[in-house]
Amino acid sequence: MLTQKQKELLLFIHTRMQDEGVPPSFDEMRDALDLKSKSGIHRLITALVERGFIRRLPHRARAIEVIKLPESTLSPVAELPRRGFQPSVIEGDKRNTDFSPPPSFHSDSRTVSVPLMGRIAAGVPISAIQNHSNDITCPPDLLGSGEHYALEVKGDSMIEAGIHDGDTVIIRRCHSADNGDIVVALVEKEEATLKRLRKKGSTIALEAANPSYETRIFRPDQVDIQGRLVGLIRKY
Repeated sequence: MLTQKQKELLLFIHTRMQDEGVPPSFDEMRDALDLKSKSGIHRLITALVERGFIRRLPHRARAIEVIKLPESTLSPVAELPRRGFQPSVIEGDKRNTDFSPPPSFHSDSRTVSVPLMGRIAAGVPISAIQNHSNDITCPPDLLGSGEHYALEVKGDSMIEAGIHDGDTVIIRRCHSADNGDIVVALVEKEEATLKRLRKKGSTIALEAANPSYETRIFRPDQVDIQGRLVGLIRKY
């Protein structure tokens, strides 16, 4: 499953290669998706490579090969992003960049209902999903004070922290966290991910718990904390 931004970039690369025989430059990709920096394009390219939609060809400049397109794509040209195109920052209403899930509420003396807000990436960041799809119940002892929401984990970058693909994490909504906390981080107001927070001098590191994934370093103004991990639910 691709996010909207990943799909837009894939179709842009595919159409440009059909029209001109060469992939677009990173600057052209950035302008087409109306992103502020090429770092966002780098993340999207990495995500497409890991999901098997494109591959990089070694020892060649601008060497990208499209391997496949999304099954739901019927007319790539019709969906091609152009200059001035403004994709959603977060899936849903672009204006709602402050993640505000409904508060958790008690359903009976033994369980608490928590809103399930969609999926969060434990891997390459994916677009945050802010739709309140349904509620899940969990024991009150799992929660502390404050507002909580749940997210389904997609990916394996936090596997050594005991967080597996398909798990449901319980998040306490907050805008700050301590060094070493596992957090929901919104990167450059575009993509959200579940990572361990490390504060390194004047920078913030989002650290995976899987050696296959690199630690990503950002300026403080590039990262918004949207919650801290407080619990986990796993189905067998």
